[in-house]
Amino acid sequence: LPASMYTEIQQEQPDGGNILTHPDYIDGNPDLIKPKKLLNPVKASKSHQELHRELLMNHKRGLGVESKPELQRVLEHRRRDLLIKQKKEEEEAKKLQSPFEKELLKRHQRLDQLEKEQEKQEDHAPEFIKVKENLRRTSTVIGDEKAA
Repeated sequence: LPASMYTEIQQEQPDGGNILTHPDYIDGNPDLIKPKKLLNPVKASKSHQELHRELLMNHKRGLGVESKPELQRVLEHRRRDLLIKQKKEEEEAKKLQSPFEKELLKRHQRLDQLEKEQEKQEDHAPEFIKVKENLRRTSTVIGDEKAA
């Protein structure tokens, strides 16, 4: 029954199925002003037209659009310049170091290297030696606390 009710409603409204209404100016009434299509302000601008023309010419020549946008290229260029500038500053700082500062730096590097070697040796040591070292450390810490 619901299907039959739907068909009855459609029969009562002859133009109910067509949502779009026909405009009045199609009748050819000369008194009515016919509407004109509005211009898209973006497409009407000279810069947009020139850009579109350039893109079409590049496409015809076989030149693709640049793989990276201009902003990304500029940012990469700035990063590269910043890295080069930092490297130059580091080199100048090294040149300006006194012999005393150079010697301190060498000693610091040697101490770091010795610490790394000791850590490697401790890693290869048997476990009972590591436990013994830990016991010594805890006993010295407890002894220091009692003395204080």
